[in-house]
Amino acid sequence: MRADHIFTNARLATMDATAPGLGVIAPGMVAQAGGQIIYAGPPIAMDASQTTDCEGRWITPGLIDCHTHLVFAGNRAGEFAARLNGASYEEIARAGGGIKATMAATRAASEADLVAASQPRLNALLAEGVTTVEIKSGYGLGVESELKLLRVIAALGRANKVDISPSFLGAHALPPEFTDNRAGYVALLCDDLIPRIAREKLADAVDGFCEGIAFSPDEIAQVFEAATAHGLRVRLHADQLSNLHGAALAARFAALSADHLEYTDDAGAAAMAAAGTIAVLLPGAFYSLRETQAPPVARLRAHGVKIAVATDLNPGTSPLNSLLLAMNMAATQFRLTVEECLLGTTRHAAAALARADVGVLRAGAKCHLAIWNIEDPAELVSNIGFNPLYRRIWSPA
Repeated sequence: MRADHIFTNARLATMDATAPGLGVIAPGMVAQAGGQIIYAGPPIAMDASQTTDCEGRWITPGLIDCHTHLVFAGNRAGEFAARLNGASYEEIARAGGGIKATMAATRAASEADLVAASQPRLNALLAEGVTTVEIKSGYGLGVESELKLLRVIAALGRANKVDISPSFLGAHALPPEFTDNRAGYVALLCDDLIPRIAREKLADAVDGFCEGIAFSPDEIAQVFEAATAHGLRVRLHADQLSNLHGAALAARFAALSADHLEYTDDAGAAAMAAAGTIAVLLPGAFYSLRETQAPPVARLRAHGVKIAVATDLNPGTSPLNSLLLAMNMAATQFRLTVEECLLGTTRHAAAALARADVGVLRAGAKCHLAIWNIEDPAELVSNIGFNPLYRRIWSPA
């Protein structure tokens, strides 16, 4: 067996499900050919065109941010100031701020403007060893503006060495032109946008925001029925501000993930476990909104629900551009373990995107690696404001 590139003298956290914990192999090596890993394990003799001596550094799979709203125009720093003065998320949204404020700025921006504004945010994630990023639409809330966002997301994927997973989030907020016609907007999503997006392969999944200030469970069910009918998987912003039984609704449609989950009850957690739906925890939003009810981590563990961690990068409620910091916040705020945080940004995050070819170091996976200047993988979670990335490897296999 001959490799294109071997990474030797390393310590591996493979995240392989067949191994306990983080799947540690020390010493270890990784070999890739044609952009795929052909070997990850203890050192063996192998011919290669190129060899990198990692000098004892740790290698993990490239990190995965499985929930972002990275493409938008404008900013909402003023809302941050308003929340400091006592305004709630719901009050700001009902006064025309929040998602609708970003919608207005995003609609007015050109595709080139949106690419230029989004590129630095993407760069920040890549600089921390991220090799796969989910990006949602949802700040256009109309046919042409939502298609524009999905085109921008695709353009970012073409221009960067990164895997992009696009999600269609038309059911993010009710646009002002449909204030008195909720049913009409849901019909627009189901009858016009979802079929076109599926036909043109502009998104991997359809997302929705199930909340009192957004869409009801019945409305989300209509959107998910349309998505399913057109061969698109679903995911859901669920139970963030109240318990509308969003987790159970997501599970009913075999959702890839249910995200936020602060108010999810026992029945919701059990339904997620039965459906294989991943719980995506978003500590940036919990922190920024100064919430007091944390996601029911013990309940999720008790039911065997797999947990992922993401930034929820967005302009208002989680202006968090660091997946490393998101891991630290998930540990300190939600009491996740180091193992849960690291699996939550690799293997479990991959599962939330229906990806089996990333998030793990094993033969057949893409050669997406993060090489770290650390002595213990726990440093990736424990340190604050510190980026120990030595080298990021992304292969387009």
